[in-house]
Amino acid sequence: MAQLILHHYPRSPFAEKARCLLGFKQLAWSSVITPPIMPKPDVVALTGGYRRTPILQIGADIYCDTALIAEVLENLAPTPTLYPPAIASSARIHALWADSALFWCAVPYTLQPAGLQHMFAGAPPEMIQAFGNDRAALRANAPRIGLAEATSTLHAYIHLIEQQLADGRPWLLGTQISIADFSTYHPLWFVRQAGAIGSIVDAHGHVVAWMQRLHAIGHGSFEKMDSSAAIAIAAATTPQTITNPELFELQGFQVGDAVTIAASDYGTDPVDGELVAAYHNEFLLRRFDPRAGEVTVHFPRLGYQIKHKKQEAST
Repeated sequence: MAQLILHHYPRSPFAEKARCLLGFKQLAWSSVITPPIMPKPDVVALTGGYRRTPILQIGADIYCDTALIAEVLENLAPTPTLYPPAIASSARIHALWADSALFWCAVPYTLQPAGLQHMFAGAPPEMIQAFGNDRAALRANAPRIGLAEATSTLHAYIHLIEQQLADGRPWLLGTQISIADFSTYHPLWFVRQAGAIGSIVDAHGHVVAWMQRLHAIGHGSFEKMDSSAAIAIAAATTPQTITNPELFELQGFQVGDAVTIAASDYGTDPVDGELVAAYHNEFLLRRFDPRAGEVTVHFPRLGYQIKHKKQEAST
């Protein structure tokens, strides 16, 4: 199996989701620790500007967003599955809710002053300020809610999850674990990293027991890798050959077009390159970097926008 390289940092909630997915799939991987805030020159060398965490690298193919990373890992290791056939559609819908609505309540709640003080205990004030400024830039186009609303909504969501688990089921959708569990786990994991305010989760016994079951899965086996070594691997590798470069339901575009692709909610820095393909679940963008060489950057279809390069320049 090809070498899996995860670019991440320890406190990233979505990175925790990816680490747990790798553990569930019992895959060996290499760990590249990235800066939590910009600048991220080695990340940008691979992605062309995409700055969200984590990214998964397989040679010269770079996969962005855990929604797509989960699909990639499923294809590499179909067993055990993240998408049990009987609940696959429900699991995907539940995961979309957790990665968006639940996540965007967990973030402002966790990053309240008490949470930041715990997470940055002993750090100089300028580091905390730099983190705040970076996250403000990252969330530029994302919907924002105040702390009071985030707290009350998070209470309601956790209460619903507690009720969902109250019948004794081990996993959110019943007896089978699925992507719904991993996507719901990481925002609550993030809340519990913030010290005393994590009691909003701890007061729910079924939720805590469910989180302990997920935590026990672990992160699999991994070894540390320097980011320069990861870039060298990309430079020495050729991106996967695209044998069927279709443009599924993508009107007005052709293979080879100069395009930009960007997230539509937050971290909307556009990545430009040559459109390679567009399948039902992903965009493929070919680009060249002086250090990483020729790479293909993969994005999910949902939550991402594609534009012609000239259109992007004029907007």
